[in-house]
Amino acid sequence: MFSCNREHSSTRSIYDFSDNWKFYLGDLQEAKDTNFNDDQWRMLDLPHDWSIEGSFDENSPAGVGGGALTGGTGWYRKNFVLQQDLKGKKVFLQFDGIYHNSEVWINGNYLGKRPNGYISFEYDVTPHVKFGDASNVVAVKVDNAQQPNSRWYSGSGIYRDVRLVITDEVYIPYHGTFITTPEVTEQSAKVKIDIEAFNASGAEKQVDVTTSFYSFDNKEITKVKSEYTIQANKIITISQEGNIDRPKLWSIESPNRYKAITQIENNGKLLDEYVTTFGIRTFSFDSAKGFTLNSKPLKIKGVCLHHDLGCLGAAFHVRAAQRQLEIMREMGVNAIRTSHNPPAPGLLELCDSMGFIVMDEMFDMWKKKKTDYDYSLNWDDWHKKDLEDFVKRDRNHPSVMIWSIGNEIGEQYDSTGTAIATELAGIVRALDRTRPITAANNQTKNNYIIKSGSLDLIGYNYHHSQYEDFPKDYPGKKFIAAETTSALATRGHYDMPSDSIRRWPIRWDEVFTKGNPDNTVSAYDNVSAPWGSTHEETWKIVKKHGFLSGMFIWTGFDYLGEPTPYIWPSRSSYFGVVDLAGFPKDAYYMYQSEWTEKPVLHVFPHWTWKRGQLVDVWAYYNQADEVELFVNDESQGVKKKTGEDLYVMWHLAFKPGVLKAISRKNGKEIMVKEIRTAGEPWALKLIADRSSVAAGGKDLSFITVQVLDKDGNIVPHADNLIKFNLTGGGNIIGVDNGNPVSHESFKARERKAFNGLALAVVQSSKEKNMLTFSASAAGLEGASIQIKVE
Repeated sequence: MFSCNREHSSTRSIYDFSDNWKFYLGDLQEAKDTNFNDDQWRMLDLPHDWSIEGSFDENSPAGVGGGALTGGTGWYRKNFVLQQDLKGKKVFLQFDGIYHNSEVWINGNYLGKRPNGYISFEYDVTPHVKFGDASNVVAVKVDNAQQPNSRWYSGSGIYRDVRLVITDEVYIPYHGTFITTPEVTEQSAKVKIDIEAFNASGAEKQVDVTTSFYSFDNKEITKVKSEYTIQANKIITISQEGNIDRPKLWSIESPNRYKAITQIENNGKLLDEYVTTFGIRTFSFDSAKGFTLNSKPLKIKGVCLHHDLGCLGAAFHVRAAQRQLEIMREMGVNAIRTSHNPPAPGLLELCDSMGFIVMDEMFDMWKKKKTDYDYSLNWDDWHKKDLEDFVKRDRNHPSVMIWSIGNEIGEQYDSTGTAIATELAGIVRALDRTRPITAANNQTKNNYIIKSGSLDLIGYNYHHSQYEDFPKDYPGKKFIAAETTSALATRGHYDMPSDSIRRWPIRWDEVFTKGNPDNTVSAYDNVSAPWGSTHEETWKIVKKHGFLSGMFIWTGFDYLGEPTPYIWPSRSSYFGVVDLAGFPKDAYYMYQSEWTEKPVLHVFPHWTWKRGQLVDVWAYYNQADEVELFVNDESQGVKKKTGEDLYVMWHLAFKPGVLKAISRKNGKEIMVKEIRTAGEPWALKLIADRSSVAAGGKDLSFITVQVLDKDGNIVPHADNLIKFNLTGGGNIIGVDNGNPVSHESFKARERKAFNGLALAVVQSSKEKNMLTFSASAAGLEGASIQIKVE
C-alpha cells in the first residue's frame, strides 16, 4: 500500500509511484472495479515488460521482426492512500510510457486511453480520489494483443516510470515551461522562460511569479519577479527574461547545465515550485560547412538506438541506458538518434548530463501502414496530440538539437507526403522554432516530403554513393545522414577470405540459401544489407566532406527483432557495432581509431584455428604509421595504411602460439598487442562493471563472464553452460551472451557462453548489504565476486 504520509508542505510533491503493483497476464475487464479481488495476482515493481519474460516462438504473432516474443493483454493494479490534509490539492498520475493501447481507471472511474506506446502522458485524478484512511485503486489495462504492430521488438506493459504528483490549485501544468536562449555570447546569455500557470480554483488569484536561475551546483545567479492576475479556471502564459554573465556553455566535452526554479505565490504563501533544467549553447547547420556547436565545427558521429535494453527488454533502467551510452562514448560516439520513437525521458536526461547530441524522432509511419496493426490505425485521431506532447516534453533538453518527424515514411512517394509533412512541421514550429526539423528519407529523388519545403535539414537514409552529389541535387540545402551503414556481423565469428564485400540478402526469397547454415555473419567489416554499406565505406565519405554534417550508424547496439539477413531461428539483429549483451564487435575499434584521441591497436581475429588453416588478420590502429605482425616472434611483415585505408591485413597460415602486433610511429613503439592460442576451457572469470551500487532496488551491476583456459586466455569458441547464484539480497534480472540465435530465457539463472563470453545483470537490494555473485560450470573452476550495496 502506497501512502503519502510526510511532513506536508504547500508546494508540489513528486512521488515515485513504481513499487508494489499487482500484475495479471490476461484480460479481466472486471479488474477495473475498485472491489475486484487481486490477492492472487503477482506483485512486482515497475518498470515492467512482460514480453521479455516469455519464450521465443517461431509462430509468435509479432514475428521474428518483433523478436518472436509474445504480446497479449495485461492488467496492473495499485492501492494507495492520500492523507486527509491533502484534500483540496490537485492530484496527478504521470506515465512515461506504456506499450501500448493503455487505458486507466481510478476508483472505477475511467480516465482515458493512449494508443501510442512511446508517448508520455498525465491524468488529473483529483475528482476521483479519496483522502484520509480510504484506499484508492488505480487500474491499468495494456492491450498488445493485435500483432504485428511494430517492425522491431516493442515490449509490453508499463515499461517506463510512473509518478504521483500533488500540487496546489494554482500550479504549473505538465511540461508547462519552455526555456530558450535567444542571445548568447562569451560575456552574457539572455535566458527567456515561458511559463504556463493554471488557476483551478473557483476564485480569481493575484500571484507573484518569481524565477530564479541557478548554476547546477545550486548557486543562485539571478532572479526575475512579476505580478499577474489569473482568472478562475483559466490558464495564462507568462514570459520572463534573465541574464547569465559569463555562461558556461553546454558541449559534448563539458555538458554544463543550469536550473530555473519558478515559484508562484499568493499573499506570501507559496503555491507551486517548478524546476526546469536547461543548457546554454549555440549550434547551426550550414549547407557548405556542416554542423557547428558553440561556433566550433563538429562532425556528428552518431548511432541509432532502439529502445530495448537487451536482456532487460523494453523496461527502462537508468543504469542500463547509462552503460549503453558509456560504451558508445568509449567508441567515440557523440550523438544518438532515438529510432524510431520518443525515448524514455531518462535517456534524454542522461544525454544532457553526459554530453550527447540527440536527433529526437517521433514517428515510424504516418497514415500508410508498415505492419497490420501499427500506429497508422490511430493516426487521424492522435497524431497532433502525440506530436504536441512529444515536443513539449523534450524541448528543454539541451542535448536535443534535431526534431525528426518521420522515418522512411510511405507518403514520401506520393503527394500526400507534402500535405502531412507541412502539417507536422507546422505543429513543431508552433511549439519550438529553435531546432531544425528533418525526416529520415530512403527516397532521395522525387521525394514529396523533401518537395514540401517543410524540412530545415534534409535527411538521407543510406544512399552513401549520392552524398557527394548532394550540393548539386539540393543546392543551398543542409544535409544529415540520418541513417547509414546497416553492416552485419556476429561477434566473434569469422569467415575467410575477408577481402571481398558481401551484400545479404540479394533477394529476400533467397534469405536462407545464400547465408550461413548456422545463421552467423562474419565479423570482418565486409558484409552489409543490400541497401547499406560496410562501416568503412560510409565513414570514408562522411569524413571527407565538410558539408556532410554527420551520420547516424544503423545501429550502435544489436536489438531485439529485425534479424536481417535471416529470419527464424534468429530473433535479434546483426546490425550493431556492439552485440545485444554489450560486448563490442571488431568494427567498434575501427571507429575508436578514427573517432577518438586514445591510442588504438586492435588485432583480430582470435588465434585458435586448425593448423595450416588460412587466416586473415586485420589490425585497426591510430597514432602510428605502421604495424608489424609476428607469429611466434617471426615477423610476418610491416603493413601501412595507404590512401583512405582504415586497416591493414595479413593472409597467414595458422600456427599455434603467439600472434603479436607492434604499432610504431617514426620507428618508435606505440602499442603492443598479443593474442595466444587458447587451450580447453578451464575456469571462469567474473568482471563487474561496478563493484558498488546504490541501495533502493533500482541500481544495476553488469557482470561479464569469461571462459578461460588454464593460462588465462579467453577460449574463443567456448559455449559452456554457466549457472549463476546470488546471495545477500538483490536479484539477477537478466542474462545474455550476445548470440542472435539463442532461445534461452533472458530471465533464467543460467546461460551458455557464446564465443567465450556471457553476461549477468544484478539489481541492487533495497537496503544496504553485501551481495555475493557466483558462477559455475561443469568441469570448470568457478568464480565469485562481491558487490557492495551502499
